Parts: sequence; C-alpha cells; structure tokens
Amino acid sequence: MNIDTNALVSISEASQNFSKVAKLVDKYGSAIILKNDTPRYLIVEFEQAVAYERMKNYDSTKNISAEEVQRELGITDEQLANFEEIEFD
Repeated sequence: MNIDTNALVSISEASQNFSKVAKLVDKYGSAIILKNDTPRYLIVEFEQAVAYERMKNYDSTKNISAEEVQRELGITDEQLANFEEIEFD
C-alpha cells in the first residue's frame, strides 16, 4: 500500500476539522488518521470499502467455465459463431 504523506492527519486535527479529512479522501483516495504518531484509522470512500468487502468474500471455487455456462443455457458453439458482433463505445 502506497501512503501519500499529504493524506496523514493527527487524530486531534481530524476531530476538529473532519471536512479536511473528507477533502483528503476526495483528493488522494484515502486518509490516514494518526494516534500518537502511529497510523490508527484508514478513511476511504464508501464504494471503495464495498469493493474491498466483495473482494474479501470472493470465492474462486464458485467460478464456472464459459463451456459450463454454455451447457447450462443450452447454447451451442454454432449459435455463438452466428451471433453478430456488437461494438461498444
């Protein structure tokens, strides 16, 4: 984890000026609150915390192959070959 020293805030400063902490999160993606000059709290945007939780709970044993999906949906290789390609912008 890379830590930008500009995103470090003492706990007393954070309690007196939380809007500064929020601005640091907006600018750097996170802010670290120090207690007794030691990193104690990590403040991140909500969506980043949600993404972390999803990754933490990810279970790769539940993955299934494209072939299994195809088989479960009853799609043949011929049907796939005949689909028109779609371009995304």
